[in-house]
Amino acid sequence: MIKKLTPYIKGYWLPTILAPILTMGEVVMEVYIPFLMSRIIDEGIALGDRDLVVSLGIRMILCAITSLVLGIASQWVTAKARTGFSKNLRAALFRKVQGFSFANVDHFSTGSLITRLTTDVGQIEMAFSTLIHMLFRNPVMILFATVMAFRINARLCRVFLVAIPVLGISVYLVSTKAHPFFMAMMERFDVINSIIEENLTAIRVVKAFVRKDKENEKFQAAAAGIKAAQLRAEHIVILTGPLLNAVIYGTTLAICWFGGKQMIAGTMQTGEFLTFIQYIRQILFNLNMLSMVFIMIIMAGASIDRVIEVLDEIPDISDENADPELELADGSVRFDHVNFTYKKDSTNYILTDINLDVKSGETIGIIGGTGSAKSTLVQLIPRLYDVNTGAIEVGGRNVKDYKLDKLRDGCSMVLQKNLLFSGTIRDNLKWGKEDATDEEIIEACKAADAHNFIMGFPNGYDTELGQGGVNVSGGQKQRLCIARALLKHPKILILDDSTSAVDTATDHAIRAALKKQAAGMTTFIIAQRIASVHDADRVIVLDNGKIDGFDTPENLLKNNQIYREVYESQQKGAQENG
Repeated sequence: MIKKLTPYIKGYWLPTILAPILTMGEVVMEVYIPFLMSRIIDEGIALGDRDLVVSLGIRMILCAITSLVLGIASQWVTAKARTGFSKNLRAALFRKVQGFSFANVDHFSTGSLITRLTTDVGQIEMAFSTLIHMLFRNPVMILFATVMAFRINARLCRVFLVAIPVLGISVYLVSTKAHPFFMAMMERFDVINSIIEENLTAIRVVKAFVRKDKENEKFQAAAAGIKAAQLRAEHIVILTGPLLNAVIYGTTLAICWFGGKQMIAGTMQTGEFLTFIQYIRQILFNLNMLSMVFIMIIMAGASIDRVIEVLDEIPDISDENADPELELADGSVRFDHVNFTYKKDSTNYILTDINLDVKSGETIGIIGGTGSAKSTLVQLIPRLYDVNTGAIEVGGRNVKDYKLDKLRDGCSMVLQKNLLFSGTIRDNLKWGKEDATDEEIIEACKAADAHNFIMGFPNGYDTELGQGGVNVSGGQKQRLCIARALLKHPKILILDDSTSAVDTATDHAIRAALKKQAAGMTTFIIAQRIASVHDADRVIVLDNGKIDGFDTPENLLKNNQIYREVYESQQKGAQENG
């Protein structure tokens, strides 16, 4: 696990190496101070040597100041190393997620990915800090203090050697028992983050359906689940504290007993005894801290496993074998016996034996009932998903021959769920084209029938949008997304039910403007209204993932039962409403 995380120290190796070096210097000074104190008592005070007391006192002060400076420097470089490490790790995780296909994202819940990028990385950051600081400080302190204690009284050192196996066994038991419980605790955090993300996104629906109390109950249940998981994990950990304290106090009492006897017998001086006690307390305290370090690393182990799971996830879609120089020649699209299912090992296909041949510049309508896989069909074109069998060609070449960036840059999509980002309207529109001029932006917005309502805002195109575009209506959001897609000037334009939230008149105006603005683009229009695809060159009729018809609207009206039934039902509804 450590090996897989080591590359993320890049750029912060110097503070990572300096932290333990400075820590060891601090420890040497701390260990040397009790030795000087022993000499002051036994050689200076006992013999009345004032000059020696002053000399050794000055050295103690200098050691204390040096230890303080080294300690501050060590903490500073440790902070720089751990924050840099966590920055690199978070960035790597985010880059990895950005490279996921839709299938990879489906494998992890949104809440789980948020937990791994925040809570889990935070746990690993603390463990890393502990690793480069405390994990060096404690063993070095134990080693040096043990050497000094043996120099003072080797026989008395045998007492505290009994404590070491007890501490070792305690750490081993905790490490083997606690890890699964901490893993379960982090999974509970996934659940609660999913609930938070879902509720904040759908807060209007919660309020509209007066579900506040029910959602509070659901959140309370999730929070109680975290509490229970934490208690199960920490019940094991907290047992070590009293045990370790008992070992420390018991060892101290034993040393006082046997050391006191040696002092009475005259084989040990007062200064030596006090210094020996100080060293033993340093040893036992640092053994205690070392066990806590291991426990913290064990706690972080669950987070490390979860982070590595994301880093090790192999993107479902790869362009490693693609031609980096290949560009889309045109917007022609061909489906050749395509079968698709979301589960790669399943033969229960969502799309079955799809054969299409779309010429560049054609406008293709797509209609079908709910669940007929209309959206899935168009998402295969820019390789948001990969086909199971068969092939898709764009511009006369298999989509797998293109680098993903170039293929997707040649396509522009308005998804069923319209998404905007925090920032100004202008910032959101420039997702389509970063260097777009004001004239290009206005032209695209006029084509999407968005310019007038934008200019109705006090700040026009510089109006700030809330997260997800919460301060614009559903229809306005759709029109902004259409304008953003048009601004890209793609070879293939995909509109996935993109005018469902606008009225019929606005829909007609957008279609009329699109006919001019999208001239030369291959356009796929998924729609529920027959009127939205009536002007298309040809229309695909999907039924349960199969093509039931593919022809001009006129011929489908004559020859395709599904198309005719939809047309007649909508015409009848329009007449009744009229």
